[in-house]
Amino acid sequence: MNYLITGGAGFIGSNYLCYVVNKYSSDNFICLDNLTYAGNYSNLKSIINCQNFKFIKGNINNVALLNEIFNKYKIDVVVNFAAESHVDNSINNPSIFLETNILGTNNLLEVAKKYKIKRFHQVSTDEVYGDLPLNANEKFSEKSNLKPSSPYSVSKASADMLVLSYFRTYGMPITISRCSNNYGPFQFPEKLIPKVIDRALTNRTIPVYGNGDNIRDWIYVIDHVKAVDKIVREGMVGEIYNISGNCEKNNLEIIYTILEYLGKPKTLIKNVEDRLGHDLKYSLDSSKIENELCFKCETEFEKGISETINWYLNNSDWLKDIETGKYRTYYDG
Repeated sequence: MNYLITGGAGFIGSNYLCYVVNKYSSDNFICLDNLTYAGNYSNLKSIINCQNFKFIKGNINNVALLNEIFNKYKIDVVVNFAAESHVDNSINNPSIFLETNILGTNNLLEVAKKYKIKRFHQVSTDEVYGDLPLNANEKFSEKSNLKPSSPYSVSKASADMLVLSYFRTYGMPITISRCSNNYGPFQFPEKLIPKVIDRALTNRTIPVYGNGDNIRDWIYVIDHVKAVDKIVREGMVGEIYNISGNCEKNNLEIIYTILEYLGKPKTLIKNVEDRLGHDLKYSLDSSKIENELCFKCETEFEKGISETINWYLNNSDWLKDIETGKYRTYYDG
């Protein structure tokens, strides 16, 4: 089978590729990534020379390139990680989120339909459901209404609806996964956990939106990519699967955990003006994937966060190269 993995040089996509390229030596994996600011070619260095892996720099809005790839590599399966994903950036510049997350997904769907692929998997987010009150006991299921609240989550919800329409209208064999907040190796330092680690290590102020009591459900990235792999290979066509880490913590809890691990003082924390439209709480019901595909996360938060912190401690050059911009020069193809 020939797989096209879009956005494969990003945080989650690169972890997925490192997992599947090594696990399935008889399958071929083509990575298409435009290497925007959050795409890092060095994330893939452990598999660059694998015989069943190929990297192509390019944009999913380049339809001619997509046709060339599908034709040349006889693509059977698409796994779409390609997305602009930082909420703050979507508030400041919504347009690029609409271009990549909606129009880019539509381009992929059109070309995938043309070449009659065997599976199109859309990697989505729990943010499409909107948020809950902090004291709510309910969880979002796959049947919950979509109530996105940021330009980012609106763009992802729109992409999901497009993917579902291609199943309904054209019979395209699709699946969708909606996952909670990821953490782990290779996460770009604009996100909460790597930002806290980086700033704590250098004794810099750690900004916290509002009171820091916003709650997220956290999942170790390796568990997420294993779930995606399970859905792509065994999930029922036309279905949506929530992927939850079953680990709900507020932002301050996360920060305190990291500071304690690193032996850094809480005085580094500085409360700043809250994010516009800041979602209060995300909570996912993942019983469907547990019951139908027999999938459960394996990594407890205490283990996952310690492995994550240690990864950043042992890969300080990776962080330094991002801060200096050197990582943007890695790909010379």
